[in-house]
Amino acid sequence: MNTKEKFKDFVRNHPELLKHVQNNKKTWQEFYEMYDLYGDDEKIWDSYIKTPENKSLDLLNFLKNIDFDSIQEGVNSFQRVLGLLQDMVPNKQATIKSPRPLYRHFDD
Repeated sequence: MNTKEKFKDFVRNHPELLKHVQNNKKTWQEFYEMYDLYGDDEKIWDSYIKTPENKSLDLLNFLKNIDFDSIQEGVNSFQRVLGLLQDMVPNKQATIKSPRPLYRHFDD
């Protein structure tokens, strides 16, 4: 298999390269030249291809940017609102009386 065919297989296995081409960050020609020079096992592809290691780093960066204190405040506010709503709505179980069984007579 020639280099062109190997490159096509490489691109099929790494469709995230298409995003870089669509965003005009790289051209297919530039990617092909990189592939021709370095092959598919080099670190040069790490910035273009999302490997499992890169995905976990992205997740860690995402989690670092979350403000957990504001999330906790939101949850606490939601719990207070639910408590107020529960106080406003009458408890239906307390007002519902169970029906008298049909086989029993009135108690005197």
